[in-house]
Amino acid sequence: MRTILTSAIVTLLFTGTAMAQEKIVISSPWGNLNAELVENAATKALLEMLPVTLEMTDHLRQEKTGNLPASLPQAERQQGFRNGTLGLWASTDFVIYYRDGSVPRPGIVILGRIEGDASLFDRPGPVTVRIDRAR
Repeated sequence: MRTILTSAIVTLLFTGTAMAQEKIVISSPWGNLNAELVENAATKALLEMLPVTLEMTDHLRQEKTGNLPASLPQAERQQGFRNGTLGLWASTDFVIYYRDGSVPRPGIVILGRIEGDASLFDRPGPVTVRIDRAR
């Protein structure tokens, strides 16, 4: 019995680790970045609406924000973020953070993290981005 239980636990651990995370590509005139999404209801809904093009504006010299065409479901929130965090402020407010920082309560829904340097977006003014599934 102990061997069967140990085998089952080991199988679950390796299967969970081997499961591929969903990835997206964020394209802009300034360059392209890949991002890995976390698993929650908001990211599942985001994936269903892709591809999507967003007009993003600079906010507080720490982030670019854009309105999604439809609301995403709520998920667990947190107040802190790091350079490269993808978040959701309100149900349609997609955010790319290009600096470390924090936001007031209730915080942001974490959608994922850019692989690489998000400071690509550390420029004043608006930018148009296209978000699509990575291939």
